[in-house]
Amino acid sequence: MILTTSKTIFAIEKIMGLFKVIFELTKFRLSLLVSFSAIFGFILASDNIIFFDLLILGLSGYLVTAASVINNQILEKDLDRKMDRTKNRPLPTNRISNRDSLIVSIIFMIIGLFIMISYFNLIAGILSLISLILYTFIYTPLKRVGPIAVFIGAIPGALPPLIGWVAFSSEITIEAIIIFSIQFIWQFPHFWAIAWIYHDDYKKVGFKLLPSKGEKNFNTALNIMTYTLFLIPLGLLPTIFGITGIISGAIAVFCAILFLAQTFKLFKDYSRSSALKIMFGSFIYLPIVQISFILDKI
Repeated sequence: MILTTSKTIFAIEKIMGLFKVIFELTKFRLSLLVSFSAIFGFILASDNIIFFDLLILGLSGYLVTAASVINNQILEKDLDRKMDRTKNRPLPTNRISNRDSLIVSIIFMIIGLFIMISYFNLIAGILSLISLILYTFIYTPLKRVGPIAVFIGAIPGALPPLIGWVAFSSEITIEAIIIFSIQFIWQFPHFWAIAWIYHDDYKKVGFKLLPSKGEKNFNTALNIMTYTLFLIPLGLLPTIFGITGIISGAIAVFCAILFLAQTFKLFKDYSRSSALKIMFGSFIYLPIVQISFILDKI
């Protein structure tokens, strides 16, 4: 009896350990944020919100995103091992094998795409698959080629709200393009701030994500500021096109101005701390703007 109980406890601990590794492998918070962006697009497109629909969309979006994230880590396992920020991930530490990671990725991808197509529509499923392919097979290898990777990576990064819109409407409209554009432009200062912060780490493995020949200089700071500046007029477009009201438009513009203000200090000192503020500013900007659009919509 005691032996049986011990085996049961060991089996439970092993299963819980596996779930913990998978939880970490899928970058839960990042994948959840991406799935929320899809829900955001769905809500803006809909005139009658059904919470079960949002739950299903969030689940399918999470699974496809998680598959993309896992694929990225499989391809970059050896590179992750060399960088301080990634060396403790599940794959570099051999807490899970490439084979098992690939199995999890394929299962998540199949289930996520099946739900997206069967419950919503084929277009949403195709866009989800395009997002996965771009992120895994184009963005990931291009990171060692040059800053063009940031442009390519911004496409799958901005597709979730468009996918959410299409999941409800079954068509790509100008409104869907607008919410795609906001998230697309947002990713440039977001990506470049991260690349600035982890410049030394990225240099170890040959990642070339910063503009201006990958250097932390005036031109790179100017690029960060310029793309952040674009968020000001873009934030007004949902109001102009009648997607949401004036209140959320004002909030979006105000948040973009605050975000922009954080870029000025980078010109003065080119410091890591200034880049950190921009990165955290990007993390705060997107959910606040999306939530304001949602609240103004409903």
